[in-house]
Amino acid sequence: MHILFPIFCLALHGTQLAAQPPTVTPDISPETFSAANRAVTYDGGTAHLDARPGDGLLWLDGYDFGNGVIELDIRGRDLPGQSFVGVAFHGDSEGAYDAISFRPFNFTNPQRGNHAVQYIAMPAHDWSALRRDFPGTYENNVHPVPEPVDGWFHVRIVVDKPDVRVYVNGSEEPCLQVEQLSERGTGRVGFWVGNGSEGWFRNLTLTKND
Repeated sequence: MHILFPIFCLALHGTQLAAQPPTVTPDISPETFSAANRAVTYDGGTAHLDARPGDGLLWLDGYDFGNGVIELDIRGRDLPGQSFVGVAFHGDSEGAYDAISFRPFNFTNPQRGNHAVQYIAMPAHDWSALRRDFPGTYENNVHPVPEPVDGWFHVRIVVDKPDVRVYVNGSEEPCLQVEQLSERGTGRVGFWVGNGSEGWFRNLTLTKND
């Protein structure tokens, strides 16, 4: 496993202060990640998950994430109903997890732009149940709108349980802010793609604030 842990310390009058929360920049490779329901191609620090039925995950091995910041670049496709890409976190060994899902094909859609980013908590709270029971609560539009919609966009997810905030392309305002529905406060973190979807992921950085 090739994971860098840059830890910064300050000294004041000869006394070392507490280290800042560790930042992790994983090597995106088969030695570092494990796939579930997807074939993965690694190329120069980028992971590509292929399209197939059901949700797919690429978990970072040996890393437990609680509160903190998840940053990465994501690329999907401009294919209506066929491009669901995002990040899973607080995953457990039974397959439950929270996730932030993006729909690039809705980024510029004037009728469906409010379905561009969504929080889910699997398995009890998938996108359809949340949209039916809590319309407009767990999904929103994305701002600023990535251009092109099938190009790379930068994602910053701030988790401070139960609060989750999602920022895109350096925006100072979150495009989505929700309270988690799951009981889990820690767990696995990884790349996520939805049913029938492929996705590309790179430049993952994780910062713990626990």
